[in-house]
Amino acid sequence: MRLTDCRDGILDARTAFVSRRAGLEYSAMRHSTREKAKGASARAAASKPKAAASAEVPTPIKFGTSGWRGLIADDFTFANVRLAVTAIAEHVKSKAKNPAILVGYDTRFYSEEFSQLAVEILQEHKIRTLLCDTFTPTPAVAYEIMRRKLDGAVNFTASHNPAQYHGLKFSSADAGPALPEVTRDIEARVAKLIAKNGNPRKAGKGLGGGGRAENVSLRETYLKRLEELVRFETLRKARVKFVADVLHGCGAGYLDRALADHGVDVHAMRTDRDCLFDGTGPDVSEENLAPLRRAVTENKATAGLATDGDADRFGIIDRDGTWIQPNHILALVYDYLIETRDWKMPAARSVATTEMIDAVGKVHGQKTHQTPVGFKYIGQLIREDRIALGGEESAGLTIRGHVPEKDGILACLLVAEMIAARGASLGEQIRQLFKRVGREFWPVRENLHLSDEQKSAVLKKTAADSSTLLGRKVASVDRTDGAKFVFENGSWMLLRLSGTEPLLRLYVEAESAAASAGLVRDATQWILKG
Repeated sequence: MRLTDCRDGILDARTAFVSRRAGLEYSAMRHSTREKAKGASARAAASKPKAAASAEVPTPIKFGTSGWRGLIADDFTFANVRLAVTAIAEHVKSKAKNPAILVGYDTRFYSEEFSQLAVEILQEHKIRTLLCDTFTPTPAVAYEIMRRKLDGAVNFTASHNPAQYHGLKFSSADAGPALPEVTRDIEARVAKLIAKNGNPRKAGKGLGGGGRAENVSLRETYLKRLEELVRFETLRKARVKFVADVLHGCGAGYLDRALADHGVDVHAMRTDRDCLFDGTGPDVSEENLAPLRRAVTENKATAGLATDGDADRFGIIDRDGTWIQPNHILALVYDYLIETRDWKMPAARSVATTEMIDAVGKVHGQKTHQTPVGFKYIGQLIREDRIALGGEESAGLTIRGHVPEKDGILACLLVAEMIAARGASLGEQIRQLFKRVGREFWPVRENLHLSDEQKSAVLKKTAADSSTLLGRKVASVDRTDGAKFVFENGSWMLLRLSGTEPLLRLYVEAESAAASAGLVRDATQWILKG
């Protein structure tokens, strides 16, 4: 797709979005990200260091669980990008004498222009700047930081968010998502820039002079790295066939090539650039992967493999067309890695992720680390070589010795290898694993589009501990991130505000699909009662 087509399409979508903003069709984005920023600011206030709070100036730049995201031309503007990158440049300069930064970007609208602006600002600050020569997956960016020993990366991507969004991820020198102390410093520097300039649209305006960066291609070095992590010989011998769906994102030429280059039969789809992502967004959800489901069944493929917009998340379709939820994939792959790599090590998962991972660990004599939501916390454990696998229910995975960042391409390849090695469908493998761990796990996540008043009421209700809830006895309450109520029968419910979208997330898990559905129903009624 030509960039002019992207621009025309995004403007049409933006017009439709604005005109229907109050309607249910666009309920996922009914509240602007500025409202989300206010909420994030309030939540962060208590933990913000005094030094970072010196400038009491509202800032449009707020980092969530995975970078800063906003609506294009509303929150995500050239003026705000100038602010963010200028603050990042100042932060980097405060940490290294002669820093080097990589700039990457995805296939979204205006990605190239935002990237060039970042290059100019970084170079104005005397920072050596490397620019990806084309759309590049987030895990490839992370690996390049490690390989070149860079001081970090500025990556323009909104990952799986709808087309109306853009975003900026900042990775530190350790190649993982910036930790809260780093993003707080960047936000504080933005506030100071605004206070100093008066008009935030002028902050950083004088920077830039058409600077040229060192153009770099990350594809070959990253693909070479995958050869050290994936047993392609197992795939080749099994004579399997896959369909790779990259959802018009950065996985094109990576996931499909990794398989094809090693003699694995693969059919690639949605490899062209489409800034509107078929009008649905580049999320690896069950709904978005309907075309992949059809392709798998029509081609009688072994499985369907998918990556999201920046290829840090994975999506899997079984041979019969069944969408396999990420929670089950994480448990399967952890079990497979222990068996095949002989990694007798724990796993790590976020508080919102299935406890089936804990059950697998128990079978192998291993404990499981629990973290807040946000892959940066799992990344720390990877850097310290303390876990075999780290994963989040939102389709994020990495493994020992690899990048401290989500890698959807690697996840897909490990699933493909596992299927080839075990010679069984994913559905069969899940049923077998349920038997081995002694029970079933059926996690569900619901996104609740509530008003600010409703969200506040829910948070107030969950702040109180209770011995019973939803007619069930509460065994424990976990406040690692949000409020997680664990019931006596082993089922649980978690409520937390999203760090990437303006919604309240409800997570539940029970021993059967029917029990999980009942828990969702009861929890939703309790939430909406006010």
